[in-house]
Amino acid sequence: MTRVNDHYLKLRAGYLFSEIARRVREFQAQHPDAKLIRLGIGDVTRPLPPAAIRAMHEAVDEMARVETFRGYPPEAGYDFLVDAIARQDYGERGVKVAPDEIVVSDGSKQDTANIQEIFAPECVVALTDPVYPVYLDSNVMAGRAGSADADGRFDRIVYLPCTAENDFLPRLPEVPVDLIYLCYPNNPTGAVATRAALTRWVEYARAHDAVIVFDAAYEAYIVDAEVPHSIYEIEGAREVAIECRSFSKNAGFTGLRLAYTVVPKEARGRFADGSAGSLNALWHRRTASKFQGPPYVIQKAGAAVFTPEGQKQVRALIDYYMENARTISDGLRAAGYAVYGGRNAPYIWVSAPAGQSSWDFFDALLTKAHVVGVPGSGFGPSGEGYFRLTAFGSREQTADAVERIRTRL
Repeated sequence: MTRVNDHYLKLRAGYLFSEIARRVREFQAQHPDAKLIRLGIGDVTRPLPPAAIRAMHEAVDEMARVETFRGYPPEAGYDFLVDAIARQDYGERGVKVAPDEIVVSDGSKQDTANIQEIFAPECVVALTDPVYPVYLDSNVMAGRAGSADADGRFDRIVYLPCTAENDFLPRLPEVPVDLIYLCYPNNPTGAVATRAALTRWVEYARAHDAVIVFDAAYEAYIVDAEVPHSIYEIEGAREVAIECRSFSKNAGFTGLRLAYTVVPKEARGRFADGSAGSLNALWHRRTASKFQGPPYVIQKAGAAVFTPEGQKQVRALIDYYMENARTISDGLRAAGYAVYGGRNAPYIWVSAPAGQSSWDFFDALLTKAHVVGVPGSGFGPSGEGYFRLTAFGSREQTADAVERIRTRL
């Protein structure tokens, strides 16, 4: 019989969101008349920007004509898209990113999972805790995590606790690490990293020859001027940081799948023989070997996001979701809950009532209020006692959910 990857046995029995779906299915089967409001998985609900829809229609028509038909896309993305990203996502903020430092993909979930492939198996990984599960699971599958204890902590992972006591901003690692995952604005806590905080991380990485994987999927939701939108706004970050961004939550592309990762040419790693290796070259090589790029039609939709019309439409989507975030935050605070996030991020991080675990609170919301969220413990040990809600529902459902929580729990 063929051997399989033993490291998969170390993963939690069920992926967090799969377990949520299972519990919801069972509840609905027993209570078919219950009207559930889903504020759990961070999936958007508003239609795509009209500019993106029009661009896709035009691209489909192009695919129907011999003279404009497109086959395999360039592995790193079409020039029209990567140039727009370099110019508008970065250049307009005074950040220099070259087009050949950008690799377009079909999702930042995939990128943040796959980026570990260009690093050695023995690299020591540091993760904020709580954390987006993909960062951990991908390293577990790659064999970097070691063994888990009864609480789910892996002995080779360096956990960086993020709790209300430290404003959800972790301390620097106290032991040497090679790879650091940071996500700001943060999923799941909704916290942000100030310029001073990111500067400390960049200085740490430069001093300790570490690499930061910076997930900036929610940067478009930042409203506070002192909060950087990119880690490359910090001096020296190009030497030590890889940044991942997505079209999913700003432009609503969760169903289209479009993202990109920036790997600066200055970023270096070390081979076993001591020679230096370009992380940019390694990521391009990995992409060329395992991926062929998102479809032309999707990339045309992405480019339309950067048009003046597209930018206005995206801003309207973000404003819609952030009004939902304010509704949840204000409503739950008024009901006596301790609430975090929801200002520079579409996630609201709530303390469960005293004496209730994260899953206890999940079950209470599901069975009594018919509201679906995400238990904080699913994001890591330090998430125990917390709960995540998202702002991606409709306006009516969001207000209804808050009212149900206020009156039924």
